[in-house]
Amino acid sequence: MFGIWNNTKTTLLLAGMMGLCLGIGYAIGGNGALIPALIIGGALNIFAFFFSDKIALATMQAQQVTREEDPELVDLVADLARRAELPMPKVYVSPAAAPNAFATGRGPHHSAVCVTAGLRQMMSREELAGVLAHELGHVKHRDILISTIAAIMAGAISVLARLALFTGGGRGDRRGGNPLAAILLMIFAPLAAVLIQLAISRSREYEADRFGAKLAGSPRPLARALQVLTHANSRIPLDVPQTQSSLFIVAPFTGEKASRLFMTHPPIEERIRRLMEMEQRR
Repeated sequence: MFGIWNNTKTTLLLAGMMGLCLGIGYAIGGNGALIPALIIGGALNIFAFFFSDKIALATMQAQQVTREEDPELVDLVADLARRAELPMPKVYVSPAAAPNAFATGRGPHHSAVCVTAGLRQMMSREELAGVLAHELGHVKHRDILISTIAAIMAGAISVLARLALFTGGGRGDRRGGNPLAAILLMIFAPLAAVLIQLAISRSREYEADRFGAKLAGSPRPLARALQVLTHANSRIPLDVPQTQSSLFIVAPFTGEKASRLFMTHPPIEERIRRLMEMEQRR
């Protein structure tokens, strides 16, 4: 059920990317720019589908690790993946000091999990298992493609909107671009990007928490990990674009101020409360 719905949302996101490119093309150059915009939109869709995971990993300067390099981490991922009936994902470690983690890829057979060096240092084995189980929940429910594409799209929308503003008003004749359309795109496109991420992220985090708690054997380690992650990430900046914050298990501190309305993650307190309710029902 999750897979079918997420595949539908992925299709809608890619169609939205195409429509946005056409709208910005018209704002910049009128009807004459629609064909180039169509070509660019198609290229962006292909690029987002096949390479968005590589962009996310490159942003974190993540390196793939083998069992020889980190046997505890790789064996733990392998054990959890086996219990979740998932193919073994690739395992990456980012040198970032802020503790965090995310999963990415096109689907269960093309997936990767990434943890930061800070997370490896701060987490006990049980807490690490809870975090990894949460991320494998995203893989199991096929959240990873849509969340990664949404993050890349959000960044692309902001760039394209700025391009429309700075180039859309250059021609004043009726055949040229529409300056008003360019200004509207500049105002509303970044907001649309945030709303896309909001629609995707909040409900999927609750479900990944639930799945991860069951996979790890208890909700307590994940609840403890969320507390540690929240405290540490409020103090240690993570140098990633704000548009990619929805990928992580907890929202990273990027140094940018964001309204609570536009937070891509549900409140940590609520996530922990739900996990502890699961513990009480055991």
